[in-house]
Amino acid sequence: MSERVLSTRALSRALLARQLLLDRSSLPLTRAIERVGGLQTQSAPSGYIGLWSRLREFRRDELTRALERRRAVTGTLMRVTIHTVSARDYPLFAAGLRQARRRWWLRNHRKEIEGLDMEAVADGVRRRLADGPVRRAELVASLEADGFPPVVWSGAGLWVDLVRIPPSGTWERRSANLYGLADDWLGPSSATEAEGLEHLVRRYLGGFGPAPVTDMAGWAGLPVTTIREAVEPMRLRRFRDERGGELLDLPGAPLPDPDTPAPVRFLATWDPTLLASARRARILPERHRSRVFNTRTPQSVSTFLVDGAVAGAWRYQGGGVRVEPFEPLSRAVRRELDDEADRLAAFHL
Repeated sequence: MSERVLSTRALSRALLARQLLLDRSSLPLTRAIERVGGLQTQSAPSGYIGLWSRLREFRRDELTRALERRRAVTGTLMRVTIHTVSARDYPLFAAGLRQARRRWWLRNHRKEIEGLDMEAVADGVRRRLADGPVRRAELVASLEADGFPPVVWSGAGLWVDLVRIPPSGTWERRSANLYGLADDWLGPSSATEAEGLEHLVRRYLGGFGPAPVTDMAGWAGLPVTTIREAVEPMRLRRFRDERGGELLDLPGAPLPDPDTPAPVRFLATWDPTLLASARRARILPERHRSRVFNTRTPQSVSTFLVDGAVAGAWRYQGGGVRVEPFEPLSRAVRRELDDEADRLAAFHL
């Protein structure tokens, strides 16, 4: 029996539904963060705006409180970028990513660190953090005082799991520069690499599927062969895209009707629905990609969706949300966009 073929529009609606962008959800905050596969938060406000677009009656203090109460946590995870994830997901993600990320770092810095013992670097960081959280500048200075070259800081967090400690990395204090040991902040974990890899696959498919193995690997920042080995024993649904490529999915995951209406939604910088690992769904039309990701705006720009696709950019300025449509909009769409922009402006106050 041949596998069902999913159109690009069907994949778009599946992605929007799983990212909670078709209908705002009433899920508890940490469940919502898990559902969407974590929040990419190089810019701290991105997590707050991402949740505002996805949850009913979300308030800024909810995420700050979740970070303070250790129900959510911010750390360097997928693709060696800053993510906010649930406390339950963090140790599994870290376990699945750890070995591959170390190999990647050693390969990229082999000439600079020849003969260097990264375990010794990690021990130095642990000793410095033994009495509690420390700011980044102090940790870097401590490593240099121990005789390590500056480059080791970029790899230290791959040998010892570090998390950002609130109030750093929150809406109120946006610089995520206060570090602590994950074992101290969340408690020790016994998660294995195999458990972590399977969990990464499940979270990606739950938030972005159906998807090919290459997209899962791109999102996680892991080799395709590593992900392929992880999915081999898993019971997954199989589909085909319009070009015949294989798509994998979790049993029972939502596949909305392709004609499901998609409301106007505002996205923050680096929203994961626009990244290369979700390109198959065409949420970001290729004709607009260079306007969102380019060398002049290395952090991307904030965007808004119309009918499930990026239709323009926005910024908060002077107490209001200013929109810049990339193409002409109908009057009805413009009214919906302006109403949503007013609500987003109120969220900023």
